[in-house]
Amino acid sequence: MNKKTLELLSPARDLATGMDAVNCGADAVYIGAENFGARAAAGNTVSSIGKLAVYAHKFRAKVYVALNTILNEEELPRAQKLVGALWEAGADAVIIQDMGLLEAGLPPIPLIASTQAHNTTPEKVLFLEKAGFKRVILARELTLTEIKAIRAKTTVELEFFVHGALCVSYSGQCYLSCALGGRSGNRGECAQPCRKLYTLKEESGEELAVNKHLLSLKDLNLSRRLGNLVDAGITSFKIEGRLKDRDYVRNITAFYRRELDKVMAKKGYGRPSLGKSLAGFESNPGKTFNRGYSEYFLDGNPVNIASPDTPKFVGEPLGRVSDIKNGSFRLHMSERLHPGDGITFFDKDGTLSGSLVNGVKDGRVRADNLKGMYNGTDVYRNLDKDFLRAIEREGAQRKFALRLEFSDYEGGFILKATDERGASAEAKLRGVKAAAEKPERALETIKKQLSKLGDTDFYLESLELKLSQPYFIPVSGLNDLRREALTALEIAGARAPDREQVKIVRNEYPYPEEKLDYTANVLNTKAAKFYKRHGVKEIGMAAEAGADLGGKPLMVTKLCLRREIGRCKKGKEVEPLYLEDAERHRFRLEFDCARCVMKLYIDSAKPPADDTEA
Repeated sequence: MNKKTLELLSPARDLATGMDAVNCGADAVYIGAENFGARAAAGNTVSSIGKLAVYAHKFRAKVYVALNTILNEEELPRAQKLVGALWEAGADAVIIQDMGLLEAGLPPIPLIASTQAHNTTPEKVLFLEKAGFKRVILARELTLTEIKAIRAKTTVELEFFVHGALCVSYSGQCYLSCALGGRSGNRGECAQPCRKLYTLKEESGEELAVNKHLLSLKDLNLSRRLGNLVDAGITSFKIEGRLKDRDYVRNITAFYRRELDKVMAKKGYGRPSLGKSLAGFESNPGKTFNRGYSEYFLDGNPVNIASPDTPKFVGEPLGRVSDIKNGSFRLHMSERLHPGDGITFFDKDGTLSGSLVNGVKDGRVRADNLKGMYNGTDVYRNLDKDFLRAIEREGAQRKFALRLEFSDYEGGFILKATDERGASAEAKLRGVKAAAEKPERALETIKKQLSKLGDTDFYLESLELKLSQPYFIPVSGLNDLRREALTALEIAGARAPDREQVKIVRNEYPYPEEKLDYTANVLNTKAAKFYKRHGVKEIGMAAEAGADLGGKPLMVTKLCLRREIGRCKKGKEVEPLYLEDAERHRFRLEFDCARCVMKLYIDSAKPPADDTEA
């Protein structure tokens, strides 16, 4: 009986990064197409995606393509054509948000419902399952209890983010970037206003927090909770980062491969892909870009999830500095730093500053820029040159487990080779057999030469000698035998796996709501037709189609600024607060304490004019 499997899913901004992810142990990779992906800056041609699919399929890994923007009337047929081209190129699934694609007619490519479709309830996820989706990506805000409730009501595959950047707004329900400058997150162009500086005020004007990144969240890290997520019903564990560099993807993929393997071994699960990742570096999620880590809402009681001081990478804490003078400072255990490392610190104004290390000697650290540093300043390392060099130089290789059996027969010798794909091959060395004068040395030579796998696709799992007696065999003959057997094995195992096909069968399974507003993101007539067929009677215009957002929330968040500043009223009714930014935008924050959510609106009142002369 086949084991149940768990999938590690990694991001790829391009072909090279996708191959890195596969080499570091990903069971699947998700990548943006040349158009219509929610990361407009991370597009890839159909040809590149096809090459990635060929490489991934070699290890029975999969490639999912993100086409998860909402589409206007003119774009829908182009997107439909692109899906067809991706299927022909070898893609295993597409990630979509726009339900108009289901009405447009698609090849039998499996569909994955994007987290931007706002997948938060058993009723919504069950509907998507009935509509034909193979998998649903759940909202990041869900608790373990909520995930278990969804699993109990559905059989569709459930995917969940376990690492990376967090949007502060509920998945798929942020309209702030679109409202301020026309750059829509649902169209892949988010300007990230959540990472800006804001001042928080009461209606009276009293300042509660000044010039802080109040809407910026820490990054997600659920590496300690993978077992809990398995028990809750998650089968695909997703790493965020289609805009991240290769170092990030290598490091984080290798880390989660190791951690997920531990969970699988304990719980009796297997992997859906083949091959062992052999990394030449020790993975460490603290070494590459992050804003600090949290487990977000997994337990329902968020603690320290915000990153108000900076949206940048602060780095690993090193300690406090002392004796600052002449462009250098003293640091306990300074030997941890090396020339070329990057350090950061918060200056006297609370602004993150940074510098490169020039030298380390006798407990002192010399650096380029120490402006704003004072004795007692906490210093961090955000660039570990030796670690990055190891990632870039060593990287990782992915190889198949190989079993060799070497025996003799009347006419010579035979080497049988099998691998974890189930492929097998053999090679023969014919000729006169000579008994070895030095049996032990002869056997050592045979083992040594047959074990030399070099840059092949294999690592040796076992080598069994079934000889009637020790023989002397020339090294050249053993090498030829090994090469011939492995070449034949590569050919035998080269057949690409059959891809799963899913044909959408239209039905009228009822949508859980009869009325949809702008948050449903309906931008084309086919999407409207889809919802009407499923019983929706009233459909509002999408924000990107010109819907009036006046008086409507631009964000609904589980981040509560009252709670963050210690003013939570434990479910009691509270007054609004206000956010102001440097561009003199003013936003009203309303608090639904019964649901423990915060809503952000554009406030009609302008902040008072600044009378100070320029």
